Amino acid sequence: MPSLLSNLSWFILCLALLFAMPSLASDEVSKEEATPLPPTSELLAQFWELNDKDKRGLYTLRTYRSNYVLPYYYSSNINKQPSTPTRGPVEEESDYQSQEVKLQFSFRTKVLEDFLLPNADLWLAYTQTSLWQAWNKDISRPFRSTDHNPDIFYVIPVSQKFDLIPGNLGLEMVRVGLAHHSNGQSKPESRSWNYWHVSAAMGLGPVLLESTYKNRVNESREKDDNPDLIYFKGNLETRLTSMVGRSTVSLERSSQYFSMQRGSWEFNVTYPLTRNQPEGVRIQLQIFSGYGETLLDYNHRQNRIGIGFLLLNL
Repeated sequence: MPSLLSNLSWFILCLALLFAMPSLASDEVSKEEATPLPPTSELLAQFWELNDKDKRGLYTLRTYRSNYVLPYYYSSNINKQPSTPTRGPVEEESDYQSQEVKLQFSFRTKVLEDFLLPNADLWLAYTQTSLWQAWNKDISRPFRSTDHNPDIFYVIPVSQKFDLIPGNLGLEMVRVGLAHHSNGQSKPESRSWNYWHVSAAMGLGPVLLESTYKNRVNESREKDDNPDLIYFKGNLETRLTSMVGRSTVSLERSSQYFSMQRGSWEFNVTYPLTRNQPEGVRIQLQIFSGYGETLLDYNHRQNRIGIGFLLLNL
């Protein structure tokens, strides 16, 4: 019960920040006479090329998930001895430090356009996330964890005439795909899984709601590096994103279905390094709490905070 109340309190705080930011930023926007941002639905259509006017052709490299470097990334409970039910514990590394560098690079390219359905496209993507003990010279600054996540998915725009959601909340797109996620290590450090996923994105003024369900591809226990992955990391990701002036604010919850147990919360805020270049490099603050930040830490609970730079927006 205490952990549940803590999770709820954390969620309420972040949600309050998410929706309070417009009033806090109103003075800044008016003083700088910033050009109003288009609705999230319009930005989403541009990003995923949902309309004819947004199409940019095949085999062009684009960003997918966030691309960032957090030079300072602190953990309240660094994982010095990862373990799983099938692979057992690895050798303990007592010299790991709580301060790390976090890096994520994520790109996509379209391989089929207007495929099967009007304006529907097939994409390939790759995301790599690393945790680097860059400040730990005593053990030669190793990369503690690196996750590899190739993905293939089909993006289907949803016309307004087929939108059955009442009110101003509009279903903009549906995405269906198949992904592999692993850390590229040998046993006993190996972690991996394959999954089908289906996503939906909905816009409501300045707020974007995205939800993704992941269905794991079953494998035998002998081949399974992490049989209890869903129990800790979850299989449902829901993210709220808001654009406030030049800032972006997002809150993401990962859990097993709609459970408030285990899983994780992640809160991000970004602001452009140069005010007149909102599409350029941005300062980023990231807060994480829970399980499964990386596959190596999928069953390890920790709280993390980091600051750095959001790098690319292609």
